[in-house]
Parts: sequence; structure tokens; C-alpha cells
Amino acid sequence: MRVETLYRYPVKGLTAEALGEVRLAAGEAIPGDRVFALAQGDAPFHEAAPAWLHKRHFGCLMANPRLAAVHASWDERRGVLLLRLPGEQPFAGDTTKAEGRAAIGARLAAALGPEARGTPRFVHAPGHRFADHPDQLISLINLASLASLERAMGRALDPLRFRANLHFSGAAPWAEQSWVGRLIEVGTATLRVVETIERCAATGVNPLTAERDCDPVEGLRAAFGHTELGVYARVERSGRVAVGDALILRAEE
Repeated sequence: MRVETLYRYPVKGLTAEALGEVRLAAGEAIPGDRVFALAQGDAPFHEAAPAWLHKRHFGCLMANPRLAAVHASWDERRGVLLLRLPGEQPFAGDTTKAEGRAAIGARLAAALGPEARGTPRFVHAPGHRFADHPDQLISLINLASLASLERAMGRALDPLRFRANLHFSGAAPWAEQSWVGRLIEVGTATLRVVETIERCAATGVNPLTAERDCDPVEGLRAAFGHTELGVYARVERSGRVAVGDALILRAEE
């Protein structure tokens, strides 16, 4: 098996950033993944005491498909987030300053339009992740399973609909569903698969058009009797992972 692509999503609900390689730390997610979010005005999120909340409290593709049209790139070294909204000039906001985060929040709230609740805030809390799972995990997709779903639905599905961190090839379709509890060697890191990923309405949003144009959740249910695609894994041993690295499933312990 082989690592085909690596991604992080600095802002929850916004576009992916492709990575050539990444250094994983035990017990932590992909560096820079889901470290920012647009909290809805009525979200009970407090940056001074961050706690995991369901995605409905933040801008997310499940509820806000128009966010797929907002292209974002984060210069981690400078702390600058560049946003490109349809029909607007690019905007750069300083994520390290309160006024910069407020300006970013205002731009993203405008992108939400009538879906904004109250006054949304662009939020960040060191060490906190705005992921769909409360634990710090890595998400993986078996591209053969995705191809199986494509055949069942009779259409192509951009892998970015599923917003995973690592896409891999070389496994049989749906083989990963039997890996829960197993260890995977990838690059110089070791991951433990902890659970399969239940899919939601976010996957219906085309990442290129920002429109809902199909229903992969129903496609999974109709063809396979479940709504899962991909797996979550915890980093057990720190190490470097790069595109092209082998992905090896360890023998059962």
C-alpha cells in the first residue's frame, strides 16, 4: 500500500492544503489541521477554556455549503491567512492579532450570508482542534473503497469531498473496515486504527462548485448497507510521513 496524498485543513470547513510530507507527533493530529474555525454567534465556545463542540456550532459544509467556494491558505510562519472569496479581491488577515481575527471573521460571516447566526467569530485556542472527532486523530481514506462507491453511484467523486488527511492506494475495497484496533506503519510513524468514519451531508457538497450535487451518504447506504467511508487513527509513535511512503498493516498482536 502507498500514501498517495496528504492534506491538512487549517480552517474548519474551508479548503484543503496539500502537503508533501509531515512530521507526526504521538497523540496529536496533523500539524496545523483544523486549528481555526468560524464559531457561530450562538456557539458556547470559549477560547480561554476550549472544549470540543459538535460541528453545528461552527461554519461547516454539512450546514454551510457556500463555504466550499472560499479558498484559504495559511502561512504558518507569518501567521497570515489568505482568503479568496468569489468576486472579491484576495484578503490577508493576521491570525496572531485580535483585530486580524476579527477581520477574518467578518469576511467569513459575509460568506455565510443568511446562514450566519448572530455575530460569528473566527476562533483559535492553542492546542485545540476543531475536528469532527473529540480526540486528536488522523483520518485516512482507502481510494479503492472510494472507487467502489463511485461505481455504485455511477459517477466520479472528488476525494476532497471526504476531507481526509491521508489517501492511500493498494488495499482491497473496504479492507480498512476490518482494521480497527490494528497498527499501521507509515513512513517512520506508527498509527493505530481506532474507528471507522460515519459520513454526513458534507460529502454532498462539490468542492469545486460549492453546490450539493449528489448524496454519497445515501449511495453508501443503498449499495453497501452502511454510511462509513475511511478510518480514524491515533499516532502511536512519532515519525515522518511523505507522499509515496509505504503503508504497512502490522500482523495482529
